[in-house]
Amino acid sequence: MRRKVKRNFNTEPDTRYDSLLVAKFINYVMLDGKKWAARRVVYDAFDIIKEKEKTDPMVLFETALKNVGPNMEVRSRRVGGANYQVPREVRQERKQFLAMNWIIQAARSGKGSAMEKRLADEIILASKNEGEAAKKRENVHKMAEANRAFAHFAW
Repeated sequence: MRRKVKRNFNTEPDTRYDSLLVAKFINYVMLDGKKWAARRVVYDAFDIIKEKEKTDPMVLFETALKNVGPNMEVRSRRVGGANYQVPREVRQERKQFLAMNWIIQAARSGKGSAMEKRLADEIILASKNEGEAAKKRENVHKMAEANRAFAHFAW
């Protein structure tokens, strides 16, 4: 039996940058339904990026998402009593989700300073292909490359 088709909810663009990407990013940063707190964190992080890098934070943010989003990932597949890690191509929506999630997780893992500063630093590093989120992408690609022999199980 096939699983249900996922319903896509319409997200409104954010107010400051008029961007769906930033609106989704704010929703991913949000904890316990506190959207204003998440907005403040993201907008302050973008302000820090503007001060530090002297460039448009939206361009840097989009570059970071492009750099961190994985092209391949491994999915577990059970064939004949054995589980195989089968490399699969990543859809655009999932690539975007994983990139945002990894940037946020990397920012949350760094303790000691304000979330805005950690988030800004992680976005800057990700735009230069550095930092924890970029390492995570490299690890995912290495896993997919190592399990390339099982690619024929992908159907």
